[in-house]
Amino acid sequence: MHLEIITPDRKVFEGEVTSAQFPGTDGLFEVLNNHAPLISALKAGNVVLNGGATTFRIDGGVVEVLRNNVIVLAEGASA
Repeated sequence: MHLEIITPDRKVFEGEVTSAQFPGTDGLFEVLNNHAPLISALKAGNVVLNGGATTFRIDGGVVEVLRNNVIVLAEGASA
């Protein structure tokens, strides 16, 4: 699935991933290929890609999942 992590001033990540774990406001959740459509608020925490191969720290934001496209609009992010 295609994932983008975007902050107000830059694109932090764009690429294909097999899994993504997010810090939802109600707890951690994971998105895999062919996931149902979803929009969720995110709290500050780690976005973990491909089972831990890559991790980004975000300062909160929103994630949208639709047709194997995942877009994270983060308030801030770092690798």
